[in-house]
Amino acid sequence: MSELLWQKSSHSQEASSCVYVTATQDGTIHLRESDAPDVTLTTTPDRLHALIRTLKSTPTMRAPTDCRTSSPSPSGSLTG
Repeated sequence: MSELLWQKSSHSQEASSCVYVTATQDGTIHLRESDAPDVTLTTTPDRLHALIRTLKSTPTMRAPTDCRTSSPSPSGSLTG
């Protein structure tokens, strides 16, 4: 795989853990947290959109405002 160009989330703050995102030419989306840059979550645009839509519509699943940061996360794949 060629080198991925990671983009920091616009919700991330400078002194906090951050979420990074990138996409490959085939449309696969990769997410990671700055705390664990070697761990990557992979998904599709449709599944990521469904996850975000669900999180926004479920008040109990919303992150506290001070947690709006980015960082690499464990390898895995969104399913469902």
